[in-house]
Amino acid sequence: MVKVLFVCLGNICRSPMAEAIFRDLVKRENLEEIIHVDSAGTSSWHVGARPHKGTLKKLEEYQISSEGMLGRQFTKEDFEKFDYIIAMDEMNIHDIYDICGQPRHPKIMRLLELTDKKTDVPDPYYTGDFQETYNLVLEGCQALLDKIKAEM
Repeated sequence: MVKVLFVCLGNICRSPMAEAIFRDLVKRENLEEIIHVDSAGTSSWHVGARPHKGTLKKLEEYQISSEGMLGRQFTKEDFEKFDYIIAMDEMNIHDIYDICGQPRHPKIMRLLELTDKKTDVPDPYYTGDFQETYNLVLEGCQALLDKIKAEM
């Protein structure tokens, strides 16, 4: 089983959006038995919380399920459990390195490194632009799924 973890700061906007979108793509490709998907935040601010209302609204608009998603914090153990640790921005990368003590490990990458877009997914908690975040996350998730399928 290939295990993918999406990580952002609070685990209420970007990483749960990526988790939901990626799960949907995996389901459409009938790869649910092969690819496991989760998300986490580098902070503990929203542990146990549902995704942000803007994220939920955007997922609902595209008929993508957010069922069962609750915020949780990234842990050092996640580094051992997951094959891909996908951060939304450069600050998340540094926080992940600090938490797991594994700087520059190839399983840790920014989502948009797999595309020709800018390297950070803007945080809609601050920008308010959930559509931009959705578009970038969708493109990054499709590129990630293509990469995983090519490596299988």
